[in-house]
Amino acid sequence: MTTPHKIIHLDMDAFYAAVEQRDFPEYHGQPVIVGGDPDRRGVVATCSYEARRFGVRSAMSAARARQLCPQAIFVRPRFAVYRQISQTLHTIFRRYTLQVEPSPDA
Repeated sequence: MTTPHKIIHLDMDAFYAAVEQRDFPEYHGQPVIVGGDPDRRGVVATCSYEARRFGVRSAMSAARARQLCPQAIFVRPRFAVYRQISQTLHTIFRRYTLQVEPSPDA
């Protein structure tokens, strides 16, 4: 008898915003937008689920995001931090299986 396959999908669409909320407790429960400056043609890289409730989405202009959610907290991306946390997560995944397939656009 063969062991059934199990597939686990992790949706990390709001990952950057979640890291910011983890690292800065004052952001917890707040609409957080990670991306460029809304005053300088910035773009939203991602946002927290609290910001999404106002219609903010990835790849939208930061100026439009501010119009939709003026109370949002805008933060610049910290890619080195996100990369380190992602590597830690992959190390954990590999404790259980070597068959980890990150998304090609990850």
